Amino acid sequence: MNSDIDKLCAAVPNDLANVIRKHADIFSRRPTGRLPHERDHDHKIELELGAQPTVRTQWRLTQPELDEIRRLLDYLARERFRLPSTSPFATPILFTPKKDGSLRMCIDYRALNRVTIKSRYLSRMPTNSSTNFVKPNSF
Repeated sequence: MNSDIDKLCAAVPNDLANVIRKHADIFSRRPTGRLPHERDHDHKIELELGAQPTVRTQWRLTQPELDEIRRLLDYLARERFRLPSTSPFATPILFTPKKDGSLRMCIDYRALNRVTIKSRYLSRMPTNSSTNFVKPNSF
């Protein structure tokens, strides 16, 4: 664990490294053995008017990809992170190789994204926001 924290701290500015070291316990790689506590709301995917839940067929996977899925599912079941799904959506997964040769699982949400209501929030103009960070120069 300390070697992981040391590697992380070496890659960031000193002031951030000090914060990371101070709170090193929250950067644990050990599984917690539980899901996060329940929130006061459930996640819901809002669809555009008239859109139906997307169901896409999974394409053929190689044996190493199937082995990786099995490894991930076994881990999630062992740590009790997997819950029964009631979702009407189905989307394919695919894998891309990492630099070290292992596989990174990716989920193809393109069809779902096409029919999802996009969350849009007004944000400040960057030029206006920068005035909040500048010290006043009037006397």
